[in-house]
Amino acid sequence: MLDATVLQRLGIATASTALALAIGLVAVTLSGYDPVAFLANVAEGAFGDANAVARTLRFTTIFVLVGVAVAVAFRAGVFNIGVQGQFVVGGFATVIAILQFAPLLPGGTVGGLALLVVGTVAGVVAGGLYGALPGVLKAYGDANEIITTIMLNFIAVGVVGYLVEGPLRGEGNRAPNTARIPEYVGLPSIVFDSPDFSLVGLAVALVVVAVVSFLMVRTRIGYDMVTSGHQAAAATFSGADARRTVVTTMTLSGMVAGVAGAMFAVMIQGYYSDPSGVATYGFDAIAVSLLAANNPLGVVPAALLFGGLDSAGTHIGINSDVPPQLIDGVVGLVVLFVAAPELFRMAARRTGLGGENR
Repeated sequence: MLDATVLQRLGIATASTALALAIGLVAVTLSGYDPVAFLANVAEGAFGDANAVARTLRFTTIFVLVGVAVAVAFRAGVFNIGVQGQFVVGGFATVIAILQFAPLLPGGTVGGLALLVVGTVAGVVAGGLYGALPGVLKAYGDANEIITTIMLNFIAVGVVGYLVEGPLRGEGNRAPNTARIPEYVGLPSIVFDSPDFSLVGLAVALVVVAVVSFLMVRTRIGYDMVTSGHQAAAATFSGADARRTVVTTMTLSGMVAGVAGAMFAVMIQGYYSDPSGVATYGFDAIAVSLLAANNPLGVVPAALLFGGLDSAGTHIGINSDVPPQLIDGVVGLVVLFVAAPELFRMAARRTGLGGENR
């Protein structure tokens, strides 16, 4: 795996996915369900009609953004396991900013666009700051970023959960939700007539992929980020401040997670609810990034795969008597089979094991 090319890793991922689906079909059969019907439901749920495609692309949009957030850090040798917390903080900040500024700006298209920009900026800043915190702790306090980012996930969920349950709960809401953002604040429906998906959101995700890819590959900042994460001494020798670069890496990762939170809040929810019930996009993003070999461009097809599987699971849970836990099991197998080789590859590079001369 140390010397595996991109095409070889793509082949491994494809074979792993096929094997996971095959084992999943065996589990479905042993559970007493028709495997052919199950497979047909998976295909129909992912791409069967316009609604299914819109649902798949909705999941894909979020997976692309959170996957890139993880890939930025992992590629630079920093293990940001806190994308879920940065995602939550970014989405929450987006909603609160829109609600606070709505009375100050005119309604209609112009006001909606202005509030959308304000909310997204707030989400990016909040996510970036929340990502910078463990970066500072690692760079200047030698704190293990895996532990700090995991802890910060719980803090984000707990604090935001308290706020939407109490002080910032929407008036008259039975559920622990903030007030709903104004109806004129949202992304336009293009091609797909879906209330919770817009091609504009997907376009934003693809623009983020392009910008991050260019930044990581074609700029001095990206070079310093990758070098500082893997070889701090070499980065220092070349003139980079390794500690400051670690903070920059975590900040950029958190900013991308903040964009994901903003898109989730505006495009899908329209308010913010107790994050303990929010889908674990930030944790799933780790598998998406590993499937893409931590390459921002590779995140796009990886996110499409996971988006299709999540969409299929939603469809099966509603339109089939097959327990949705089975599709969750299939997704788990895909994650295990696809991520394990890349995990071994990363571990080998860090430990020096697995080389030709060892």
